[in-house]
Amino acid sequence: MEQIITPALVEGFRAHLVREERSGHTVEKYLRDLRDYAGYLGARNAGAEATRGYKEHLQSQSYATGTVNSVLASLNAFFKFAGWSDCKTKRVRTQPSPFAPEDRDLSRPDYDALLGAARRGRHRLIVETIAGTGIRVSELAYITVEAARNGKAQVTCKNKTREILIDSALRTKLLDYAEEIGITSGPIFLNRKGKPVARQTVWAMLKRLARRARVAASKVFPHNLRKLFAKSYYAETKDVVTLAAILGHGSMETTRIYLKTPCEAQRGIIDRLGLVRAETKPEPRRHRRRGKGKRAKK
Repeated sequence: MEQIITPALVEGFRAHLVREERSGHTVEKYLRDLRDYAGYLGARNAGAEATRGYKEHLQSQSYATGTVNSVLASLNAFFKFAGWSDCKTKRVRTQPSPFAPEDRDLSRPDYDALLGAARRGRHRLIVETIAGTGIRVSELAYITVEAARNGKAQVTCKNKTREILIDSALRTKLLDYAEEIGITSGPIFLNRKGKPVARQTVWAMLKRLARRARVAASKVFPHNLRKLFAKSYYAETKDVVTLAAILGHGSMETTRIYLKTPCEAQRGIIDRLGLVRAETKPEPRRHRRRGKGKRAKK
């Protein structure tokens, strides 16, 4: 059976993803992974052996395991759509680390430094909105004047609708900003053309703030603001079930990934358990010298 990835098949897959109501970012990512695989194949068939070879090729290029598995998920979704079940391959198995990478963990002091660099205005408000509600950057369009007035927003993403609460301090800031720039209804964060601000714009803005705040750029991206909300909420409530609902996660396992802490923080917790007692070194024995302290013989 011929299993060639043609432009018509790729377009059919794109239409299928749209019908499945996948986000624009997800569709773009799946198609990019598929085209890369097609480039690797050339004129060859997309059989099981070729897919396994591609997995090994990705691993040989020093891609992270999560990245390789993400690509395989895209390809397996395509194979299911095309009816090529024999082309599917298993993800790379790995024991997930319980620790967050030190160089990618956004701490509270880092966050405070970002706010200080942003000072007041639109940039600071975008940072506070994502961190203060836990929304995805693609969901900023749901932060409307009406939502700010009501103190909650209805967010639809990944074919699910959830309710996001907006606290009183953020409500006041959002409404003041909307009034300042003359917005009376609809999304608050707009570009120059009057459309909701794009995720790429937010990414670029955060990288500029990182440089100004002298925070490592590897720590500063929209998803880390969402994770900071998750960690702060869990530290306050210890309620992972409600947190998963707020974040819009279908599985609490995903939420638990958000709650990972850096290795050094975990080391401090383990040190405080006090289960390993420090040994006290015995004092060295003092040997008395012969004749010292005694009367000399006459």
